[in-house]
Amino acid sequence: MKNKNKTISGTNIEEVKQLNAQSGLSYNEAKILLAKKKGLYPYNQ
Repeated sequence: MKNKNKTISGTNIEEVKQLNAQSGLSYNEAKILLAKKKGLYPYNQ
């Protein structure tokens, strides 16, 4: 029987999703935040 929550290599998909949600800012979010703080980001989001 296949386990839908694991990849072929055995990675627990739900655990990875949970850890990613807890990890904070993504790389792109961090870049935008730094650019905004330095006044380099032209868009007000």
